[in-house]
Amino acid sequence: MKILFMGTPDFAAVSLAHLLDQPDFTVVGVLTQPDKPKGRHMTLTPPPVKVMALEKGIPVWQPATLKDGAIAELLDELVPDAIAVVAYGKLLPEYVLNYPKYGCVNVHGSLLPAYRGAAPMQRSIMAGDETVGVTTMKMAKGMDTGDMYLKAEMPLTLEDDFESVHDGLADMGAQLLVHTLHGLEAGTLKAHPQDERLATHAAKIEKADCLLDFDRPARQVHFYARGLTPVPLPFAYLNGKAVKFTSLSLLTENGVLGTPGQVIALDDGRITVACREGAVVIDGVLPEGKKRMSGADFIRGRGISLSDTFTK
Repeated sequence: MKILFMGTPDFAAVSLAHLLDQPDFTVVGVLTQPDKPKGRHMTLTPPPVKVMALEKGIPVWQPATLKDGAIAELLDELVPDAIAVVAYGKLLPEYVLNYPKYGCVNVHGSLLPAYRGAAPMQRSIMAGDETVGVTTMKMAKGMDTGDMYLKAEMPLTLEDDFESVHDGLADMGAQLLVHTLHGLEAGTLKAHPQDERLATHAAKIEKADCLLDFDRPARQVHFYARGLTPVPLPFAYLNGKAVKFTSLSLLTENGVLGTPGQVIALDDGRITVACREGAVVIDGVLPEGKKRMSGADFIRGRGISLSDTFTK
């Protein structure tokens, strides 16, 4: 099977690596997003998928747009049997969707039809769902609306955050993609429509989404923060200045006295903060205008005091 791969970040690179390990697949090319400036010095940086493809000798294209037949000639040149799409970052026009024999197969980081959109993994963790997962689907016009092929899931634990879920689902999704393509080639796999009544949207994470509200049960605060950790990080205001939380965990779900957001203990270098019900513990912070530090260093530096209150 000749496969054209379309993807951009680390999540997609895992799927590309799995495809390249399959002796009966030939990745004929890779499409990825243009290089972007990053860091303090705004250094032009290639996406992870491009780096991997070039290391493996796979030709790479980085079109600014797919509209108006921008890659029609390329498709005719490569003649892929299937197009594998993983976190590419652009909607595919119909001429691309309709081109390959086996269609365009997408790996999406949720159990569809829940969490269609740009940030499915983060939103699922932030909601404190019992399980998280991935779905392969036949891409169609629209945002993650295509018929589904296969699903895989794993439990969401108190120890999980965006990094651990991302890494777990990246590997799970890569294996699912391989199984899906093999099933399509063998003719043993059929797609099933999504139930539109169960569809939800996972919007891109904006700065306003990162503002942490302690006037919620502690378990909700814990998972909401975990969904934003290690990036872009949740934050709240303390004495008028923003403080990001690099490490936050659940202490107890009930039985704690204090107004939501109030610092109720500063023991053993840990900052205990009351929630509407229960409390959470903060072990690491990134204060506005300063470097990352442990909760203990923040306390020793008198950046926080007992009875201070974090606010929205």
